Amino acid sequence: MSANDDAEIIAVARAGFLDEAADMLHQFEQALLVMETAPDDAENLNAAFRAAHTIKGTAGLFGCDAVVAFTHEVETLMEALRSGQLKASEAITAALLEGRDQMAALLDEVRSGYADPAVAERSRALGAVLHSLAGAPAPAEPALAKARAAAEAADPAPAGGAEGDDCWHLSLRFGPDALRNGLDPLAFIRYLGTVGTLAHCHTLDDAVPPLQALDAEACHLGFELRLVSGSTQEEIERVFEFALDDCSLAVLAPDSQPEQFATLLVQRCGDDSQAAAVLQAIWRSQGVRLEAAPQAAPGNAPEAQAPAAPERSARAPERRSGRDRRPGEETRFVKVRADKLDHLIDLIGELVIAGSGAQMVATQEGSAAFLEATQRVADLVQGTRDGALALRMVPVGETFSRFQRVVRDISKQLGKEIELAVTGGDTELDKAMVELIGDPLMHLVRNSLDHGIETPAERLAAGKSAAGRLGLNAYHEAGSIIIEVSDDGRGLARDRILRKAVQRGLVAEGAVLSDPEVWQLIFAPGFSTAEAVTDISGRGVGMDVVKRNIESLRGQISLASTEGRGTTTQIRLPLTLAMIDGFLTLVGDVHYVLPLAVVSECIDLPRECRANAGVTCGTFDLRGEVLPYLDLALFYGKGAPQSGRRSLVVVRQGTVRIGLVVDRLLGEHQTVIKPLAGMFKPLEALAGSTILGSGEVALVLDMQGLMAAATRKGATRPGARAGLNTAHGISAAPSAR
Repeated sequence: MSANDDAEIIAVARAGFLDEAADMLHQFEQALLVMETAPDDAENLNAAFRAAHTIKGTAGLFGCDAVVAFTHEVETLMEALRSGQLKASEAITAALLEGRDQMAALLDEVRSGYADPAVAERSRALGAVLHSLAGAPAPAEPALAKARAAAEAADPAPAGGAEGDDCWHLSLRFGPDALRNGLDPLAFIRYLGTVGTLAHCHTLDDAVPPLQALDAEACHLGFELRLVSGSTQEEIERVFEFALDDCSLAVLAPDSQPEQFATLLVQRCGDDSQAAAVLQAIWRSQGVRLEAAPQAAPGNAPEAQAPAAPERSARAPERRSGRDRRPGEETRFVKVRADKLDHLIDLIGELVIAGSGAQMVATQEGSAAFLEATQRVADLVQGTRDGALALRMVPVGETFSRFQRVVRDISKQLGKEIELAVTGGDTELDKAMVELIGDPLMHLVRNSLDHGIETPAERLAAGKSAAGRLGLNAYHEAGSIIIEVSDDGRGLARDRILRKAVQRGLVAEGAVLSDPEVWQLIFAPGFSTAEAVTDISGRGVGMDVVKRNIESLRGQISLASTEGRGTTTQIRLPLTLAMIDGFLTLVGDVHYVLPLAVVSECIDLPRECRANAGVTCGTFDLRGEVLPYLDLALFYGKGAPQSGRRSLVVVRQGTVRIGLVVDRLLGEHQTVIKPLAGMFKPLEALAGSTILGSGEVALVLDMQGLMAAATRKGATRPGARAGLNTAHGISAAPSAR
């Protein structure tokens, strides 16, 4: 194996460590937030401790000493809480949350490879605070130096050791698969330095085969160690927690008698007298007193059986195989690199296109057997597509959980009482979209906390409860996911928004606007009604960026508010950005695809539309309901056909319905969405493109852009504004394009 291969393996392992550490930090934070309201929940305290310990242990394996040293202080305080020595308090929770942030900062340094002196100083200061809260006196010198001094000054022990009352003996044998499983024996020995000082270390290499038989990926090493430490046996064994499946470990306490070493000798050497003699010589060189130990073949030792070696050493061989253990929850999950999953989705997209081409050829050939076979393949492709897309779907609750800490910190900063209510957290969304929606949601949450929800005194004066309510909700609707951020605060001030809009020239003096049109003004660049800018938010500041980010995901955002009662912000997003079930149409010689989920019905071109030939948009009567329509041929400058039967597709986006006039209906079509080249950006209401089975390009329509375009073009026609805007609730906001 080359050095480059080694470096690549280490880089992959380190990336995996950082990903796991991020998950552990999230679990640690969630447990701390629960601890504020349920300080006596033992299982929650254990979960927080396990998360911190996992970070510390894994960081030690990678030599991340700064992470290990600081997390040790966090772990010590958590252990005091677990054991009942301390009771959780606001000061302890606040310090642990700061510790969580500092652990994140230290892990960021591992990721970047750059150590910031300010971060190190912060670790020292916060570590001292955690140390003090744990009730331990501040160490006069580093722990390792103190332990080393104690080891050098200690007197010989009466029985098992020569380094004093705190000298432990560790007998360690790594299994042959340890290296293959990503374990580094040296890292564990180095990590022992966090619980004491290594007084003696003897490496056993007698199991290393001749060079011609050597397997470079197999481990053949064992160690006999003497550790000076005031830690408990459980704390010492915990150092090897991540290696228990690939090693055999025996730990003998400082007061162990020679008989216990005799038992360990039998376990390690069996009937091999030569190996027993070598091991005894090693122990004597390390200061172990063996005057009562058997000098003959160790096979005779059982005649003087004494207390057995620690139970863990007896169990270790069973743990090493791992095959007889009951499958745990972790075996149900496999981590996959995101780029590999994206590549799989791309391949399935090409498979969908190729399948469409095969179906087209089968139709042209007119073979019933061929058609049946391609239909079967098409069904399997669709199932494979749905399964692959499901791999990228994650619960939106993972994003919602981030805001528990935000609500907690900001409420304390502002002196407000706020209850966070999360519903629909199990609603699933494409992982790529979950990552991109986080920042817009953060902005909306901060707005509600800072300027939406009043102080307790203001709420009580208004006849409300002292505690405000912030709600996060998610649910599916017609092929989309709806995310709502709501609060029961003061609501939007309609008159103030209008005055500000008039001052900025966004609205003419005396203009009459509906509530939805007034709320849309908030999304104008730089628009804000906040009287003072805070370091948390300003309602309206940056809302144009929020809207732009959501529209870049082919989504839309809307507001509903009642002054004095609260505000609800609704975000509508597609379930995925990769592939959709589409409805294929033809306008002129161009194919257009509509998301199938928004198609309500298809009808012959109504009389009103035929009478207005040559008009881009207007209204028509659909069973007594007047709806707007848009002629796609005229809208895209193709010109209306002189003759031939045309159709109208009624589409729904939320509560709004419009009709789209097309030349032909071609039916359902599995659509792989591909981005448009820059030269097509000026075209309105296009979400992307796709490849048909014939190799032709079809354009994917953006419903939000079409509705905005219908509104804008309809508003330019005399008398059309009321029919297109207020009567049907279509916002007059400009198109996203």
